[in-house]
Amino acid sequence: MTMDIVNSAASGSLEQIDIELSQRIEDILVAKNLRGMKHAQQFLTSGYYYRAAKIVDENKGTVLIGTGFPVTDTFETDGPVGAICLYNTLEQCGYNPVLVCGDPLFSALKDDYRCHQLMLGDAKSSVVEVVDILSDLKPDLVISIERPGRTVDGSYRNMRGEDISARCACFDDYIELAQCPTIGIGDGGNEIGMGNIAEQLANSEHFVSIKPSVTRCGELLIADVSNWAAYGLIAFLSLWQRQDLLKTIKPLDILQYLSDKGSVDGVTRLNTLTEDSLEVSAGEDVIAQIRKVCQFNLWD
Repeated sequence: MTMDIVNSAASGSLEQIDIELSQRIEDILVAKNLRGMKHAQQFLTSGYYYRAAKIVDENKGTVLIGTGFPVTDTFETDGPVGAICLYNTLEQCGYNPVLVCGDPLFSALKDDYRCHQLMLGDAKSSVVEVVDILSDLKPDLVISIERPGRTVDGSYRNMRGEDISARCACFDDYIELAQCPTIGIGDGGNEIGMGNIAEQLANSEHFVSIKPSVTRCGELLIADVSNWAAYGLIAFLSLWQRQDLLKTIKPLDILQYLSDKGSVDGVTRLNTLTEDSLEVSAGEDVIAQIRKVCQFNLWD
């Protein structure tokens, strides 16, 4: 934790210190403002990374992590990288994480991770099935990272406004029907969780090309690239676990793993080791910035 924040402990609560650190991390994660998340930040109450991390910390057990955004006939790199980072971190900390995704991502991951498959099908009939599935899995926490969210007309839309409903399995019901805390992560406005600020997005000049998701969650996290939100959560878990969990994260290794499974960049739609058209060094730099503001670099 940075020394100026630590030195303020005498005049403020420990929670306020964490909120101040959260604000610094929040600013790092929207600094590029690739799809307007710097503008969306004004619609959230600051400290959201701290609050979300606290939810994770207080709900040890089974954590469902929904991810996978369909692009053409495959899946994009943004979402799965962060989901795998969270999965590995939570498993290391004694949780029971489960990745929840549809094909082809499910088939790509199922041999290496605990996975639950989302199925394409009628939305109304799936509600009953989801209730049964949640009763069986008994999650203590449900997280959505870069999952398409239902729009007001019930369709799913990508960043270009194209209707992708035919290729998009529903994870919204897992968030809405869960009898436990929920966290949503997005970077553009059309992801699960953006329902928390859907009205503001719809009325903002910065999001005129986006059809916002109306699916709400308990705590919404935003970032320039959804993968990077995982790093903000892991930073707080690192502080509370007294170990630098960010130090061992290797985005390039995960991108290579996903590329070998057929992933594409969500912006360029090419099978490259990039996230939303950004080189892997951009994500590595975000990790470095967060480690610096948390002073993890002094732990080396």
